[in-house]
Amino acid sequence: MEFKVPEQYNNYSLREIFQDVKLPKKELHQLNMSKEIKINNDEAKLTDKVHTGDTAFIPTPDEKSNYLPSYRYAEIFYEDNDIAIIKKPKGVKTHPNDLKESNTLMNHVIYTLDSEYAEPIHRLDQETVGLLIVAKNPLMKKLLDRMLEDNQISRIYKARVKSQLPLKPQTIDKPIGKDKFHSNRRRVSPTGQHAITHILDSRMIKENECELDIKLDTGRTHQIRVHLAAIGHPVLGDPLYGDSKLRQLQLHSHQIEFTHPLTKEKISVSLDDEK
Repeated sequence: MEFKVPEQYNNYSLREIFQDVKLPKKELHQLNMSKEIKINNDEAKLTDKVHTGDTAFIPTPDEKSNYLPSYRYAEIFYEDNDIAIIKKPKGVKTHPNDLKESNTLMNHVIYTLDSEYAEPIHRLDQETVGLLIVAKNPLMKKLLDRMLEDNQISRIYKARVKSQLPLKPQTIDKPIGKDKFHSNRRRVSPTGQHAITHILDSRMIKENECELDIKLDTGRTHQIRVHLAAIGHPVLGDPLYGDSKLRQLQLHSHQIEFTHPLTKEKISVSLDDEK
């Protein structure tokens, strides 16, 4: 993993940088013992200080992902040495449930990227179309996992619901748990996991059909679908939480935005971006 030191980290030690981005102590200790760290191609230690514009090389664990290549290309919307943002098609699972599966998004990703390691940072339902973040090495996976946990990655979804009027901006703060009567469903439950969904904006698309802009603070299974159904506006085309007879779920992951943990550059990707 190689990155140019931003002005924000001028005169920091590499240890201080990785403490600032909350790299777990185990990985920090492993880096502290490493003899492969370099600053501007010179051998260095984690305790050495860096300056704006320096190039730091940090070794990453030699891990490989276990996904079988699908021999199908994934659609890449953004890629650098450590991160990729991929578009997941409708009807494709994010990842396999067992190692023999070879037709999920991550099977396409491992075939497409020039990397033996590729792991998703979050998940999308099988019927949901849209953008998904992939880490290309184990250290970046740890950093992005922490950023997601700390709500430092903005994920904007668009959903269409049945409504006679635009929905007002609102926050749905309702815990979500498993539905004991239906193994593949979730439900609002006082004993469930904390879940927050923000409806940011809405607009009428046609009579009785409204499109919502939605932001997630948490990422529970079926969260948007459960929360919208709970306020009486299930996602159109949802046979699980609505009354649709067809699997035409009108929900997609539209935009992802975050600050690169090491370079501090803003990464903003939208389905509206030209490919």
